[in-house]
Amino acid sequence: MLFSVQTLTRFYSSRVGRILLRTVISSVLLLAFLLWLSNEVVSRQRVNTYDDIESIPYNRVGVVLGTSKYLVGGGINAYFENRIDATAQLYFSGKISFIIVSGDNATMSYNEPRQMRRELVKRGIPTHDIYSDYAGFRTLDSILRAHGVFGQTQFTVISQQFQNERAIFLAKHHDLDVIGFNAKDVDMYYGLKTQLRELFARLWCLFDIYIWERKPKFMGDQITVE
Repeated sequence: MLFSVQTLTRFYSSRVGRILLRTVISSVLLLAFLLWLSNEVVSRQRVNTYDDIESIPYNRVGVVLGTSKYLVGGGINAYFENRIDATAQLYFSGKISFIIVSGDNATMSYNEPRQMRRELVKRGIPTHDIYSDYAGFRTLDSILRAHGVFGQTQFTVISQQFQNERAIFLAKHHDLDVIGFNAKDVDMYYGLKTQLRELFARLWCLFDIYIWERKPKFMGDQITVE
């Protein structure tokens, strides 16, 4: 161990070592700045999200963003359960008339829209008022397909606040009139991993818009919501 420490000390004392160390530190600082900047930019859409069912305006269509019903280690995913509760609350309060459940359907055994649809029906929402988007692989796909496939330019997105902010940011960039209804969040301990992942998702969101100009993976035929 002593030999290893001495070797590293000599290496970082060399010219090459100093350059490498500066590069690593600069890269870490740049990443930290970009994460902070993207979070600040996306968080500005908080003003377009609502927690109170009484104050949120009516929109004909609500788009529920998908997540798995079950946790990897077993048990019900609280993010999923809370989004379903929020959607049912909007519907039965007369704040939306139709629902698009949008999520990942990557394999035969993993189908977020089907899980969401089943839970909404259990809560008493008629099947004819629920439309399924099976290609909502990412937030960007769900938002742009709501317009490109389902013909919506104005709608309410339903998820936790952090994802609603990002979804609205994407929507505004594509000239869509979108607001968000915030499903109940989870406690910090339960959701720490998700919150950390969200920081990088916001940075990736800016790259998607301003660098790669990314489009949905699939579009498809028009579906009329009526």
